[in-house]
Amino acid sequence: MKTDTRGRVRTTPARRQELLKEFDKSGLSAPKFAALTGLKYQTLAGWLHQRRKQRDELAPAVTPGKEPTVQWLETVIEKAQSAQSTPGSPLMVRFPSGAMIEVVNATQAALAGQVLRSWEKAAAC
Repeated sequence: MKTDTRGRVRTTPARRQELLKEFDKSGLSAPKFAALTGLKYQTLAGWLHQRRKQRDELAPAVTPGKEPTVQWLETVIEKAQSAQSTPGSPLMVRFPSGAMIEVVNATQAALAGQVLRSWEKAAAC
């Protein structure tokens, strides 16, 4: 085991991530998990605090009981090739990532809304 100048055991970032994943799966309290794995509780608590802080910086803050803040996105509407737009013209939404949604009728609009909500949930994780 590698130690620093003060005699503390050094843990690689990869091993730290493994231990944090094991802790998440274990269902144990932090003190119990630390005792079973030979970690000092303060070390595990520090790792958990650091991970929580990193996640909070990446994810928008949401206060329990409050709606998340609205994020506005720029929308660019391109002119159709023909001068007149027909009533059955599809609505195409292209995202900066390259993803695209094409809505042809009202039934698909509901499905498009579900897709967008699932993307929002996935992005929040």
